[in-house]
Amino acid sequence: MVEALRDKGWACFATEPAVRDWAARARLVALARIADPQERAEWLQCERTWFVGVDTLPNDPEGRLDAGEPLTGAAFEAASTLYDRLPLHRGQVSVVYPGYPRPRAGEGEAAFRYRQRRDAAHVDGLLAVGETRRRMLRERHAYILGLPLSEAGPGASPLVVWEGSHHIMRRAFDAALGGVAPQHWGEVDLTEIYQAARREVFETCRRVPLHAPPGGAYMVHRLALHGVAPWGPGAEAPREGRMVAYFRPQFEDWSDDAWLRLP
Repeated sequence: MVEALRDKGWACFATEPAVRDWAARARLVALARIADPQERAEWLQCERTWFVGVDTLPNDPEGRLDAGEPLTGAAFEAASTLYDRLPLHRGQVSVVYPGYPRPRAGEGEAAFRYRQRRDAAHVDGLLAVGETRRRMLRERHAYILGLPLSEAGPGASPLVVWEGSHHIMRRAFDAALGGVAPQHWGEVDLTEIYQAARREVFETCRRVPLHAPPGGAYMVHRLALHGVAPWGPGAEAPREGRMVAYFRPQFEDWSDDAWLRLP
């Protein structure tokens, strides 16, 4: 699986009892958080078809919820092998409902078309900065780990990844950042080189939907282009929607070039 992540930029992991138990606990905690009026006011977007859920899951740095066990499993161990055992942030709980996508608040026509036709594909950590929304590296994630919490079908707005796109993105970002001290990477405007690399990805890389049941997992390379597909015709999911917990722990030393250098 580690080799698959290095080569393809993604890997899926079979169900495991410990991960299934963690997901069952996380689901109950997440449902209570999603019902909270303040959480809904902040995170229910796209005309109520997507609960974004950033930092919604109240886990500790090892993934524990309440008095439960820490997060374990083959996917988490593979990530720890590659990038060390980084502390986990409060997990995102991303919930998608039938009808997604609808326009997000403040989203223009071009951005909404991109969400519809290209799954709002992006590389995590490149944030739109300032009034002109220039893309800059403001978060340095080590990996993306998805842990499904509900029994949704493969057509229920799966996470999609462009296979091999991390190789194209690494070359592009290395060309832009290679001569810059890592602690200053966040000051470099990456907009044009990112857009050009994205076009190359769409032209040359295969788009792969990822799906797993609760107890399974998938991991996406931090430099891979990825997004969320529209809700498919006849897609099946429980009333609570397609629910996935995501962890994106960050490299802690910003004076190091690990974001570009590591596998």
